[in-house]
Amino acid sequence: MSLPRPPAMSDVAAVAGVSHQTVSRVLNGHPSVRPETRQRVLDAIAELGYRRNTAARALVTRRTDTIGVVASGSALFGPTSTLIAVEGAARDAGLYVSVATVARWEAEGMRQVLEHFMAQGVEGVVVIAAHDEAIEAVRAFDAPVPVVMVGPKDLPGGRLHSVAVDQYAGARLATRHLLDLGHRDVVHLAGPEDWLDARARIRGWRDELVAAGIEPGEPIHGDWSAGRGYGVGRDLVRAGVPTAVFAANDQLALGLLRAFAETGVSVPGDVSVVGFDDVDGSAHFYPPLTTVRQEFGALGRRCLELLLTALAGDDQAPELIPPRLVVRASSGAPRG
Repeated sequence: MSLPRPPAMSDVAAVAGVSHQTVSRVLNGHPSVRPETRQRVLDAIAELGYRRNTAARALVTRRTDTIGVVASGSALFGPTSTLIAVEGAARDAGLYVSVATVARWEAEGMRQVLEHFMAQGVEGVVVIAAHDEAIEAVRAFDAPVPVVMVGPKDLPGGRLHSVAVDQYAGARLATRHLLDLGHRDVVHLAGPEDWLDARARIRGWRDELVAAGIEPGEPIHGDWSAGRGYGVGRDLVRAGVPTAVFAANDQLALGLLRAFAETGVSVPGDVSVVGFDDVDGSAHFYPPLTTVRQEFGALGRRCLELLLTALAGDDQAPELIPPRLVVRASSGAPRG
């Protein structure tokens, strides 16, 4: 016994009492359909449970309405939040998203992912990775479709485009906040040196101190983990805590807060702590964390705008999304 076939566009047309062409116009958002006719078609679609055959449509229109998104396989807050924001912005724009994650940003692995996307017929690609290997891997691939990279400010042009949160400005905001509170001993616990974001935050911290007439020391290099923040916090307690620490992300700040709490160091009484990202839950750290918020929703929307502009044949300059400082209880004026 043969199984019943899924409903086709012709079935929708018959139930709605319209032509096949009218159903197609409704599905494609054509403005020339009368509202009452559009509603009859939508009611018929709901009644029949019709689903568009995107593969067949792609054969006819040569469009898939699909973009590829490449992200790292980590659960880091920034890349994950950017991925969610890009997917949401794509859905709002009526586009589908095909996601691939990579464990390491090597040229061969990136080539395989991009070749896979090209075989799927994606119309553009968004790459979410702000570190050196990712940039070199993407540059090594001659993509026939527009590519938007999230992170780098400057790319060689052509089919490569970029958009990013202004990490440098965010670091200056954090450092300026501590200086305005009266701190002069502001230590920076940095992220990995092969990440663009980490290097930009170091520059922002350093330049803000120099602008205030303070000679910056060397940053403390780390990774993005709370464990590293905890270890650095214990080291600072043994060596003598500064009056303020600007941590390169909120996980590092979380580790610092635990180390200080365990050793009886008061935050912000003995040392102020400022993070970066405004991760979910940072308002409930103890004490609630002052941090720099990255506007991931705006970043995702701008990625899609840039990609759609490139698909239309236009070009735009790289754009930086401004961050904002969120002041909470972990920062205060130094004692004395």
